[in-house]
Amino acid sequence: MALFVSGVGFVIAGARATRSVPATVAVVAPPTIESVATVKQIMRAIVMPAAATVWNSVATTISHQGIVETQPQNDEEWATVAASAAVLAESANLLLADHRAPDQGDWVTMAKAMADAANVARKAAEAKSTEGILEVGETINKTCDNCHGRYSRS
Repeated sequence: MALFVSGVGFVIAGARATRSVPATVAVVAPPTIESVATVKQIMRAIVMPAAATVWNSVATTISHQGIVETQPQNDEEWATVAASAAVLAESANLLLADHRAPDQGDWVTMAKAMADAANVARKAAEAKSTEGILEVGETINKTCDNCHGRYSRS
């Protein structure tokens, strides 16, 4: 029993020792990053293409020529949808960075809602779920419409 208790003591002591930073390691501040793109540029170059890739990845088109079902056909196509959804989620971070947010209320809430919806799309694409993509597509669209309804597109 004493051996067991002393063993637990060594484990706890070892864990505490690994959490402290050695005195010889210098803590370096992260580099300063200068924002370059405007909100409009982020929307045109990142948000819109990424969202379009997700939206267009799974669809049913009905015309006088018949019904056409669209969905990713292989792992590479699903990976492209997942990557586009990840980019869409990351673009929310760009929209919140520095001077881009016109306020700390609705803008932040709406950017986070877009990121949340994009992450649902990413997980659906990783699971190769056409239903998941279809379901979240409307949610992504609503996050865009809500934001554009509150903030000007110009």
